Amino acid sequence: MKKRFLLSLCVALISLSAFGWGQKGHDVVTYIAEQHLTPATRRAVDSLLDGRSMVYWANWLDNASHNREFAYTKTWHYKNIDADRTYYDMPANPAGDAVTAIKSRVEMLESPETALADRVLALRILVHVMGDLHQPMHMGHATDLGGNRIKVKFFGRDANLHGIWDTNLVESAHKWSFTEWQQQLDRLSPDKEAVEINGTVDDWARQSADIASEIYVYFQPGTNVSYDQIARWTPIIEQQLLRGGLRLAHLLNSIFDPSYAQTNNKN
Repeated sequence: MKKRFLLSLCVALISLSAFGWGQKGHDVVTYIAEQHLTPATRRAVDSLLDGRSMVYWANWLDNASHNREFAYTKTWHYKNIDADRTYYDMPANPAGDAVTAIKSRVEMLESPETALADRVLALRILVHVMGDLHQPMHMGHATDLGGNRIKVKFFGRDANLHGIWDTNLVESAHKWSFTEWQQQLDRLSPDKEAVEINGTVDDWARQSADIASEIYVYFQPGTNVSYDQIARWTPIIEQQLLRGGLRLAHLLNSIFDPSYAQTNNKN
């Protein structure tokens, strides 16, 4: 009985660590996005979320995907790209992935025929999965479960590569609240912001996959992650959180604000 309990606990922990940024990362991405919604988009979003902040729902899907009702979303948190494959020749997951989830939720939100309850759910999912798309290990190898099977140390303690990217590196980079992260990172000029939101969902996912490839080379199995590694990768973490927020806002503005959609490249 004890062995069965321990096995179940391990499986649960592995499943949980497959999701992700941790809570802080998703809150940061979503709060940045909120600061870039146009008035028209904010009204639409507030109406769908019954006045609650998007941040309220930022981490909802990590828990919901474990419930029977939303178990179909378990594979929507990531898109695996194996080491011997490219972004475009990796076989598609028949259950869906982060990219297909984002594209289909955008289509649902754009369609006037989508029922209200489905629109609400699509928005909640989109808010979360856009964060996942920018956590590089969510574009990691299927063979190692996005780095979950790669054992490393974090200041001498046992960890895995996926887990430290979800939470440890973010929390160690800066001891900030999610509002402080936004205040410090969200300072791009309009021209630089336009560069970051340019492209398609596939372009953004491939960008994350390229970073994942660099991570696999840098963090060899058994690496003891400490101050040097945190300093080396903090700029990438900052970049990805900011990109996720700006791009989420861009998608939502393109969906809900016709004047924005007319003057910006829609993905």
